Amino acid sequence: MRLPLIAPADLTPEQKPLYDDMRQGIASNFNAFKVEREDGALMGPWNPWLHEPRIGKAIWDLTLAMTANATLADNVRQIAILVVGARFDAAYELYAHIAVAEREGMKPERLATLVADLKPNDLAADESVAFDMAYALVRGGVLPEPLYSLAVKTFGQHGANELIYLAGLYSLVSTTLNGFNVPVPERE
Repeated sequence: MRLPLIAPADLTPEQKPLYDDMRQGIASNFNAFKVEREDGALMGPWNPWLHEPRIGKAIWDLTLAMTANATLADNVRQIAILVVGARFDAAYELYAHIAVAEREGMKPERLATLVADLKPNDLAADESVAFDMAYALVRGGVLPEPLYSLAVKTFGQHGANELIYLAGLYSLVSTTLNGFNVPVPERE
């Protein structure tokens, strides 16, 4: 870990409001995995964001917007997020979203395939499109037109947009986690 965790007592006046906002949002949206140390210091991507509160707040606001305005089914979202995490080999992202997917009933075989950066053979049509979109986007270049058109047909324009933004957001999260070498808590 390249940035020390910040105990609540050590927060600056600029960090404190962001910390409070993140803690509240985390409690209601990100509760399937460990996000804080016993003393309340935030782990995962939230700690690096606290170290740079002006930038961290913008990323946090985007994260909240993507969560609050989600229209895609959560299984579709989790597949896209896991594809991104696998591509970046972002340990904390995989840890966190495996926990979310497990809580929602995703089978271990499917999870194992996704985190191996492979396409499971048991995906429903919409899940397959989400996998293909995320997979293509994190490899760079323009999203192929047939895939884009299929996403719009499958999810509508808003849903296709959401998938693109989701891949971008979790690419940013993965880069943050990898750049700062954010560790994974022990699984319970």
